[in-house]
Amino acid sequence: MKKVAMLVGVLALGALGLAASGEQVYAQCAGCHQATGQGVPGAFPPLAKELPRIVATGDAGRQFLIQVVLFGLQGPIVAQGKTYNGAMPPYGHLSDADVAAVLNYTLTAWGNDKLLPKGFKPLSADEVKALRAKKLSPQQVFENWKKLGLK
Repeated sequence: MKKVAMLVGVLALGALGLAASGEQVYAQCAGCHQATGQGVPGAFPPLAKELPRIVATGDAGRQFLIQVVLFGLQGPIVAQGKTYNGAMPPYGHLSDADVAAVLNYTLTAWGNDKLLPKGFKPLSADEVKALRAKKLSPQQVFENWKKLGLK
């Protein structure tokens, strides 16, 4: 019931043009990635301990995370030594502020904050806005994951 209430709140804030908190937006993600960010083995990759590894690759990693949320992802990726070959749907309906908020939440939740690279700066709505114009396919986002060189 709490997830439903949070989702209704996110939708209501969006309709009013207001940004939701990252934790509120994450209610839409928790069904697959779980409230703990651990994912579901063999089905949905973990975000805990994994997202700091991605942003540690630099600007390309930051951009990749934004692209995954905006445009989805399709193709086999490796997270914590395990291969996941599902498809993440795009969440391009979220506002730029909500995309930044949910990513910043997941980058700092579950102990991820202790694993972020030194000098990490939170993602901004302006970064999201700049990437939204690219209109990538989930397969193109996957090609960008391959360029990160993560195994």
